[in-house]
Amino acid sequence: MTPEDRLIIALDLPTVDDAESTIKAIGDAGAFYKIGYQLMPIGGLQLAEHLSALGKKVFLDFKFHDIGATVERGVKSVATFGGDFLTVHAEPDVLKGAVAGRGDDPRLKILAVTVLTSLNQESLTRAGIDIKLEDLVLKRAEFAAEAGVDGVVASAKEATAIKQRFGNELTIVTPGVRPKGVSADDQKRVVTPAEAIKSGADHIVVGRPIIAANDPFAAAKDILKDLASTE
Repeated sequence: MTPEDRLIIALDLPTVDDAESTIKAIGDAGAFYKIGYQLMPIGGLQLAEHLSALGKKVFLDFKFHDIGATVERGVKSVATFGGDFLTVHAEPDVLKGAVAGRGDDPRLKILAVTVLTSLNQESLTRAGIDIKLEDLVLKRAEFAAEAGVDGVVASAKEATAIKQRFGNELTIVTPGVRPKGVSADDQKRVVTPAEAIKSGADHIVVGRPIIAANDPFAAAKDILKDLASTE
Protein backbone atom coordinates (compact mmCIF):
# COMPACT_ATOMS: atom_id res chain seq x y z
CA MET A 1 0.00 0.00 0.00
CA THR A 2 1.39 3.41 -0.96
CA PRO A 3 1.49 6.40 1.42
CA GLU A 4 -1.16 8.04 -0.79
CA ASP A 5 -3.45 5.05 -0.24
CA ARG A 6 -2.89 5.19 3.51
CA LEU A 7 -3.60 8.91 3.98
CA ILE A 8 -7.28 9.86 4.20
CA ILE A 9 -7.79 13.63 4.24
CA ALA A 10 -10.83 14.76 6.21
CA LEU A 11 -12.82 17.46 4.43
CA ASP A 12 -14.27 18.88 7.64
CA LEU A 13 -15.27 22.17 6.04
CA PRO A 14 -18.44 24.31 6.09
CA THR A 15 -19.30 24.25 2.38
CA VAL A 16 -18.75 22.14 -0.71
CA ASP A 17 -17.09 25.15 -2.36
CA ASP A 18 -14.57 25.25 0.49
CA ALA A 19 -13.98 21.53 0.09
CA GLU A 20 -13.45 21.81 -3.66
CA SER A 21 -11.00 24.68 -3.18
CA THR A 22 -9.08 22.64 -0.62
CA ILE A 23 -9.00 19.59 -2.88
CA LYS A 24 -7.59 21.79 -5.66
CA ALA A 25 -4.95 23.20 -3.30
CA ILE A 26 -3.91 19.72 -2.17
CA GLY A 27 -3.60 18.55 -5.77
CA ASP A 28 -1.92 15.23 -6.42
CA ALA A 29 -0.90 14.93 -2.76
CA GLY A 30 -4.47 13.78 -2.01
CA ALA A 31 -5.87 10.48 -3.26
CA PHE A 32 -8.36 9.57 -0.52
CA TYR A 33 -10.88 11.96 1.09
CA LYS A 34 -13.30 11.73 4.00
CA ILE A 35 -16.74 13.32 3.90
CA GLY A 36 -18.59 13.54 7.21
CA TYR A 37 -21.66 15.06 8.82
CA GLN A 38 -20.69 18.66 8.08
CA LEU A 39 -20.85 18.24 4.31
CA MET A 40 -23.26 15.32 4.03
CA PRO A 41 -26.54 17.36 4.10
CA ILE A 42 -25.27 20.19 1.89
CA GLY A 43 -23.96 18.35 -1.15
CA GLY A 44 -21.49 15.92 0.38
CA LEU A 45 -22.87 12.90 -1.46
CA GLN A 46 -22.68 14.72 -4.77
CA LEU A 47 -19.10 15.68 -3.90
CA ALA A 48 -18.41 11.99 -3.30
CA GLU A 49 -19.64 11.23 -6.81
CA HIS A 50 -17.45 14.01 -8.21
CA LEU A 51 -14.37 12.76 -6.39
CA SER A 52 -15.01 9.24 -7.65
CA ALA A 53 -15.25 10.54 -11.19
CA LEU A 54 -11.82 12.13 -10.69
CA GLY A 55 -10.40 8.76 -9.68
CA LYS A 56 -10.18 9.57 -5.97
CA LYS A 57 -11.19 7.25 -3.14
CA VAL A 58 -13.95 8.33 -0.76
CA PHE A 59 -14.57 7.61 2.92
CA LEU A 60 -18.19 8.32 3.90
CA ASP A 61 -17.94 8.87 7.65
CA PHE A 62 -21.64 8.79 8.52
CA LYS A 63 -21.54 6.54 11.61
CA PHE A 64 -24.97 5.00 11.07
CA HIS A 65 -26.59 3.90 14.33
CA ASP A 66 -30.19 2.68 14.29
CA ILE A 67 -32.18 -0.53 14.21
CA GLY A 68 -30.74 -3.01 11.74
CA ALA A 69 -33.51 -2.71 9.14
CA THR A 70 -33.16 1.08 9.01
CA VAL A 71 -29.36 0.85 8.70
CA GLU A 72 -29.75 -1.70 5.91
CA ARG A 73 -31.93 0.67 3.89
CA GLY A 74 -29.64 3.61 4.59
CA VAL A 75 -26.52 1.75 3.49
CA LYS A 76 -28.27 0.53 0.35
CA SER A 77 -29.09 4.15 -0.55
CA VAL A 78 -25.62 5.49 0.21
CA ALA A 79 -23.94 2.74 -1.83
CA THR A 80 -25.33 4.29 -5.01
CA PHE A 81 -23.03 7.32 -4.56
CA GLY A 82 -19.83 5.35 -4.97
CA GLY A 83 -17.91 5.36 -1.71
CA ASP A 84 -15.01 3.15 -0.70
CA PHE A 85 -15.51 3.19 3.09
CA LEU A 86 -18.68 3.76 5.14
CA THR A 87 -18.79 3.88 8.94
CA VAL A 88 -21.46 2.42 11.22
CA HIS A 89 -21.42 1.90 14.97
CA ALA A 90 -20.12 -1.44 16.24
CA GLU A 91 -23.30 -2.99 17.59
CA PRO A 92 -24.36 -6.43 16.31
CA ASP A 93 -27.75 -5.46 14.89
CA VAL A 94 -26.32 -2.33 13.24
CA LEU A 95 -23.44 -4.30 11.72
CA LYS A 96 -25.74 -7.03 10.43
CA GLY A 97 -27.97 -4.42 8.75
CA ALA A 98 -24.98 -2.65 7.20
CA VAL A 99 -23.61 -5.85 5.68
CA ALA A 100 -27.04 -6.69 4.27
CA GLY A 101 -27.43 -3.19 2.85
CA ARG A 102 -24.01 -3.28 1.20
CA GLY A 103 -24.88 -6.59 -0.41
CA ASP A 104 -22.46 -7.63 -3.14
CA ASP A 105 -21.27 -4.10 -3.93
CA PRO A 106 -17.68 -4.68 -5.13
CA ARG A 107 -16.40 -1.32 -3.91
CA LEU A 108 -18.02 -0.26 -0.63
CA LYS A 109 -16.32 -1.48 2.55
CA ILE A 110 -18.08 -1.26 5.92
CA LEU A 111 -16.08 0.01 8.90
CA ALA A 112 -17.23 -0.44 12.49
CA VAL A 113 -16.60 2.48 14.85
CA THR A 114 -15.22 1.05 18.10
CA VAL A 115 -14.55 3.90 20.58
CA LEU A 116 -14.27 7.49 19.37
CA THR A 117 -10.76 8.94 19.67
CA SER A 118 -12.21 11.96 21.48
CA LEU A 119 -13.00 9.64 24.42
CA ASN A 120 -10.75 8.24 27.13
CA GLN A 121 -11.24 6.01 30.17
CA GLU A 122 -12.64 8.88 32.22
CA SER A 123 -15.19 9.60 29.48
CA LEU A 124 -16.38 5.99 29.56
CA THR A 125 -16.69 6.05 33.35
CA ARG A 126 -18.83 9.19 33.23
CA ALA A 127 -21.09 7.43 30.71
CA GLY A 128 -21.52 4.49 33.10
CA ILE A 129 -19.29 2.12 31.11
CA ASP A 130 -17.05 0.27 33.56
CA ILE A 131 -15.06 -1.87 31.12
CA LYS A 132 -11.43 -1.04 30.35
CA LEU A 133 -11.24 1.06 27.17
CA GLU A 134 -8.96 -1.34 25.29
CA ASP A 135 -11.18 -4.28 26.24
CA LEU A 136 -14.23 -2.42 24.94
CA VAL A 137 -12.47 -1.72 21.64
CA LEU A 138 -11.56 -5.40 21.26
CA LYS A 139 -15.08 -6.51 22.14
CA ARG A 140 -16.51 -4.25 19.45
CA ALA A 141 -13.87 -5.42 16.99
CA GLU A 142 -15.06 -8.96 17.70
CA PHE A 143 -18.61 -7.88 16.87
CA ALA A 144 -17.29 -6.49 13.58
CA ALA A 145 -15.44 -9.66 12.66
CA GLU A 146 -18.42 -11.84 13.55
CA ALA A 147 -20.73 -9.71 11.41
CA GLY A 148 -18.44 -9.91 8.40
CA VAL A 149 -17.68 -6.20 8.03
CA ASP A 150 -14.41 -5.16 6.44
CA GLY A 151 -12.68 -3.17 9.14
CA VAL A 152 -12.78 -0.96 12.19
CA VAL A 153 -12.11 2.62 13.18
CA ALA A 154 -9.86 2.68 16.23
CA SER A 155 -7.13 4.68 17.90
CA ALA A 156 -3.56 3.66 17.17
CA LYS A 157 -3.26 3.00 20.89
CA GLU A 158 -5.58 0.00 20.38
CA ALA A 159 -4.54 -0.88 16.82
CA THR A 160 -1.72 -3.16 17.95
CA ALA A 161 -4.07 -5.29 20.03
CA ILE A 162 -6.59 -5.49 17.18
CA LYS A 163 -3.89 -6.50 14.68
CA GLN A 164 -2.58 -9.14 17.07
CA ARG A 165 -6.07 -10.58 17.56
CA PHE A 166 -7.40 -10.41 14.00
CA GLY A 167 -4.35 -10.13 11.75
CA ASN A 168 -5.39 -8.84 8.32
CA GLU A 169 -9.00 -9.91 8.76
CA LEU A 170 -9.97 -6.34 9.70
CA THR A 171 -8.70 -3.18 8.03
CA ILE A 172 -7.80 -0.61 10.70
CA VAL A 173 -8.52 3.07 10.06
CA THR A 174 -7.12 5.45 12.66
CA PRO A 175 -8.31 9.02 13.24
CA GLY A 176 -6.86 11.37 15.85
CA VAL A 177 -3.55 11.54 14.00
CA ARG A 178 -1.42 14.67 14.33
CA PRO A 179 2.06 15.43 12.97
CA LYS A 180 4.67 16.31 15.59
CA GLY A 181 4.21 19.78 17.05
CA VAL A 182 0.57 20.10 15.99
CA SER A 183 -2.23 20.69 18.54
CA ALA A 184 -4.33 17.65 19.51
CA ASP A 185 -7.48 19.86 19.39
CA ASP A 186 -10.45 17.82 20.67
CA GLN A 187 -8.71 14.46 20.35
CA LYS A 188 -7.55 12.62 23.47
CA ARG A 189 -5.78 9.54 22.07
CA VAL A 190 -3.42 10.95 19.45
CA VAL A 191 -0.28 9.74 17.68
CA THR A 192 1.88 10.85 14.74
CA PRO A 193 1.31 9.37 11.25
CA ALA A 194 4.35 7.09 11.42
CA GLU A 195 3.45 5.95 14.95
CA ALA A 196 -0.05 5.03 13.79
CA ILE A 197 1.21 2.83 10.96
CA LYS A 198 3.86 1.19 13.15
CA SER A 199 1.10 0.43 15.68
CA GLY A 200 -0.87 -1.52 13.08
CA ALA A 201 -3.12 1.04 11.38
CA ASP A 202 -3.69 0.49 7.65
CA HIS A 203 -5.04 4.00 7.00
CA ILE A 204 -4.88 7.26 8.94
CA VAL A 205 -7.34 10.16 8.90
CA VAL A 206 -5.93 13.69 9.05
CA GLY A 207 -8.02 16.85 8.85
CA ARG A 208 -7.05 20.19 10.35
CA PRO A 209 -3.26 19.79 10.04
CA ILE A 210 -3.80 19.70 6.26
CA ILE A 211 -6.97 21.62 5.46
CA ALA A 212 -6.17 24.50 7.85
CA ALA A 213 -2.54 24.76 6.78
CA ASN A 214 -1.26 27.79 4.89
CA ASP A 215 -0.08 25.36 2.21
CA PRO A 216 -2.29 22.23 2.21
CA PHE A 217 -0.22 20.61 -0.54
CA ALA A 218 3.01 20.95 1.46
CA ALA A 219 1.30 19.79 4.66
CA ALA A 220 -0.01 16.66 2.93
CA LYS A 221 3.38 16.00 1.36
CA ASP A 222 5.07 16.19 4.76
CA ILE A 223 2.68 13.55 6.11
CA LEU A 224 3.22 11.34 3.05
CA LYS A 225 6.96 11.59 3.68
CA ASP A 226 6.43 10.52 7.31
CA LEU A 227 4.33 7.56 6.11
CA ALA A 228 6.95 6.59 3.54
CA SER A 229 9.50 6.30 6.35
CA THR A 230 7.54 3.32 7.71
CA GLU A 231 7.73 1.29 4.49
